[in-house]
Amino acid sequence: DGRNTFIGHQLGGVVEVPNSKDQRVKSARAIQITYYLQTYGSATQDLIGEKWENEFCKLMRKLQEEHQDLQLYSLASFSLWRDFHKTSILARSKVLVSLVLILTTATLSSSMKDCLRSKPFLGLLGVLTVCISIITAAGIFFITDGKYNSTLLGIPFFAMGHGTKGVFELLSGWRRTKENLPFKDRIADAYSDVMVTYTMTSSLYFITFGMGASPFTNIEAVKVFCQNMCVSILLNYFYIFSFFGSCLVFAGQLEQNRYHSIFCCKIPSAEYLDRKPVWFQTVMSDGHQQTSHHETNPYQHHFIQHFLREHYNEWITNIYVKPFVVILYLIYASFSFMGCLQISDGANIINLLASDSPSVSYAMVQQKYFSNYSPVIGFYVYEPLEYWNSSVQEDLRRLCSGFTAVSWVEQYYQFLKVSNISANNKSDFISVLQSAFLKKPEFQHFRNDIIFSKAGDESNIIASRLYLVARTSRDKQKEVIEVLEKLRPLSLSKSIRFIVFNPSFVFMDHYSLSVTVPVLIAGFGVLLVLILTFFLVIHPLGNFWLILSVTSIELGVLGLMTLWNVDMDCISILCLIYTLNFAIDHCAPLLYTFVLATEHTRTQCIKSSLQEHGTAILQNVTSFLIGLVPLLFVPSNLTFTLFKCLLLTGGCTLLHCFVILPVFLTFFPPSKKHHKKKKRAKRKEREEIECIEIQENPDHVTTV
Repeated sequence: DGRNTFIGHQLGGVVEVPNSKDQRVKSARAIQITYYLQTYGSATQDLIGEKWENEFCKLMRKLQEEHQDLQLYSLASFSLWRDFHKTSILARSKVLVSLVLILTTATLSSSMKDCLRSKPFLGLLGVLTVCISIITAAGIFFITDGKYNSTLLGIPFFAMGHGTKGVFELLSGWRRTKENLPFKDRIADAYSDVMVTYTMTSSLYFITFGMGASPFTNIEAVKVFCQNMCVSILLNYFYIFSFFGSCLVFAGQLEQNRYHSIFCCKIPSAEYLDRKPVWFQTVMSDGHQQTSHHETNPYQHHFIQHFLREHYNEWITNIYVKPFVVILYLIYASFSFMGCLQISDGANIINLLASDSPSVSYAMVQQKYFSNYSPVIGFYVYEPLEYWNSSVQEDLRRLCSGFTAVSWVEQYYQFLKVSNISANNKSDFISVLQSAFLKKPEFQHFRNDIIFSKAGDESNIIASRLYLVARTSRDKQKEVIEVLEKLRPLSLSKSIRFIVFNPSFVFMDHYSLSVTVPVLIAGFGVLLVLILTFFLVIHPLGNFWLILSVTSIELGVLGLMTLWNVDMDCISILCLIYTLNFAIDHCAPLLYTFVLATEHTRTQCIKSSLQEHGTAILQNVTSFLIGLVPLLFVPSNLTFTLFKCLLLTGGCTLLHCFVILPVFLTFFPPSKKHHKKKKRAKRKEREEIECIEIQENPDHVTTV
């Protein structure tokens, strides 16, 4: 029809004719065709458009099967939504496998050879308690008309990491109690020892994720996730406090009455066991009957506690190991710092889609062949404008400078110039536009770009649109975001009122500020931790060490995940928020136990801290990391990102709790000299009192 239009952005892999002055195209490896469907806001039009798109995608698949020599890729308006939600469908079975692995790990790590003191069912019930709280939170979410999206897939793993920490700490608290006390007193001691810390860490979870759910967050998916996480944490706390506490009471009664921890039958006496076979003695033996009169704490024979006490504590505090730990931390810090300098935003929507989805294939091909041009940007003028005015024409040219414009305005000005027609006033401009320009076949497609209104015999242009295409380099996403940031302020400051839009802008807007969001949320979280712990802890150095440890873990995860090619997308942002809390959850009990310890030396204090909390930390982090393994087998970029971030979170926390802190705390403050002086003063006072008693009772001197 004689139409003259720009198609540079629709050709990919272009080969030009050699030695041609006007850059003629010889061939192209790919071509991109865009279909625009008419919708006028009615439900019928939407249904027709959706059906057309479905049929179109089916046709593309059929043509691909018939023509193997061609590679056809299609992307419709519903494709991103469908492929985004495909992740949750693919991950269902893997989440169940994760639950089975966590249940198995928790059960085995809570077991002992001692059939009386072993607590496998408590480990099992602890994980089930967390599962019940997650299911309850999900029910509340759907009852309140919540909209599910695949980012919510991370909630079970986040809630499990915090909930099982409370479970294992309660079990450790029970093991630290004295066996000769009534089980009610033992339960009270365990609760007083554990639940204060667990209440504080749960409150910090609630505060930090509550900030993520606040209006300060500019990403709706993060906001919805944080709202659900707050509900899960709240229910998690009450379920562990009540339901799991009841299970612990029941297990305490069984232990006090000497019932088997698995079969719930009475444990026979030693004389009866001696007459039975070896397998029966192994299954039913107390394990400490022969030495129960001399054993101070039979629970020390738990395999993790035994390993920490007899082997690991001595090794990590060895003077020859410490230099290597310092070197290891310097390497860790340097890689983390290097990664933090290379942070990139997550403007690539591929990171949130299933790996084998059509949308990912389409995006990869588009990035390969069509990365030299930006998406087609719609430039919409939404108010009447004096297009015949030379100053307005100059403003439009200035705004479109740097772009290749597919514009009715430019074509119309060129038409007037070629036809030697003068249209310097409103009536002539609109009259020629309607009667001559839009009547020609090569310009009829511009009819949909202009909206006329008629008042009597006079016509007006109330709105119009034109299309812009920008030349870009390989880093197209970043450059398009820069274009957006330049154009949008101009739409408010210039005399021409306009908006710019492309469907991909939704995702670019979504992530253009995402780099600052986790930093702000983490910063506010650390500040809140600093304020709360400053007023609530006994020793200020505990607060200082906690802030240092959490900051080191947070920056380590941020830097290492960047080096692992993880972009700052929605999932990684949520994982960074979670890392802050996960680090506090595990470092706080260890640090405050060390600060308040009364042993003579720092080495003895850190050994005592590891012996007291190391078992629970190792149990929880091990269960957490093992539960992540099935995520590797979900063919989705979203789950890959989740796996990488949570693996780094668990690994960095474990590194700090068992390697870095035990070494650094042995030669940095707080000092333990004042504890020595207090003990000497008490010993001297006790000796003086004993001397007075001896002098008052001289007849008893020979019997002392």
